[in-house]
Amino acid sequence: MSTKWLNTIALALVVVAVALVGFKNTKHDKSRPLLNASYDPTRELYNEINAKFIAKYEEETGSWVGVEQSHGGSSRQARAVADGALAADVVTLALPSDIEILVKRGLVASDWQKRFPNDSEPYFSTIVFVVRKANPKHIKDWPDLIGPDIAVITPNPKTSGNGKLSLLAAWGSVIQRGGSESQALDFVRKLYLHVPVLGQGARDSTTTFTLEGIGDVHLTWENEALREAKEAKGDLEIVYPPVSIRAEPSVTWVDANVALHKSSPAAKAYLDYLFTDQAQEILAQHGYRPINTKILLKHQDVLPNINLFPVTFIAKDWNDAQAKFFGENGFFDNIGQSGTK
Repeated sequence: MSTKWLNTIALALVVVAVALVGFKNTKHDKSRPLLNASYDPTRELYNEINAKFIAKYEEETGSWVGVEQSHGGSSRQARAVADGALAADVVTLALPSDIEILVKRGLVASDWQKRFPNDSEPYFSTIVFVVRKANPKHIKDWPDLIGPDIAVITPNPKTSGNGKLSLLAAWGSVIQRGGSESQALDFVRKLYLHVPVLGQGARDSTTTFTLEGIGDVHLTWENEALREAKEAKGDLEIVYPPVSIRAEPSVTWVDANVALHKSSPAAKAYLDYLFTDQAQEILAQHGYRPINTKILLKHQDVLPNINLFPVTFIAKDWNDAQAKFFGENGFFDNIGQSGTK
């Protein structure tokens, strides 16, 4: 074979090699995936969301992007991002006030709620009760939680969105019945005397209740309750109290981190995807209440109509609720808790 012919083959191989490297870098380079910092019980949800988004993004853009997840108590996650311990590109947290922690640190723009529909809230949820088979303690409403020999499992409001919402729901249930703030404080103080263990997050408390068998009732996210009951195969039941709080999990990209990682287009596309019909359907299938009314109505057999009060029923807004109930020397600091974990 001639030298000229060998050189031609060698050049062709180089061209092919460069093309393959280019293909890898543009379509399948996994070196810098997006990082989604989320709250505790969304693991299963985002496993499916991520897979569908990755496929859709590649189909539409010709580029591949990976997505990694981090989960924990919502307030702990927010503080980890704020302190630089968690370099999240996007946050999908339990409460708007958790994202405000990042605003105060200069990591997220103050107008973040205008970035996506519905104040950047792709779905809503609430707090319900999970009880043992046949509900032996006959727990139906909030006052039942402070009955004799009732052990209540709920996470720590200092670290968990679930924990905050449980307290706010309990407080609002008193106000909704015509009670005063003094009576609400008295009820919540008594409630936490029935809490033997305060977990760090929603899934931590789920483990305490379902696997360790501690407690008579678990105050938890609706989606977590649905998952618990399904996996328990009849050993656990869901009780919807007559009234509970409207939880408003919120999402945004972290401006400082997407600028550093050069991930802004993918981060924005990822969060925008949560508002698509495909993602809204996935949300409903996992027990979250989508903002798409038609899709929510399709799932009313699992997500029934319930009486939910907004945070403005008991505070000016989420930031006011954070300061009033969970800030330094707030109501929670002054009620005294029996359990820690």
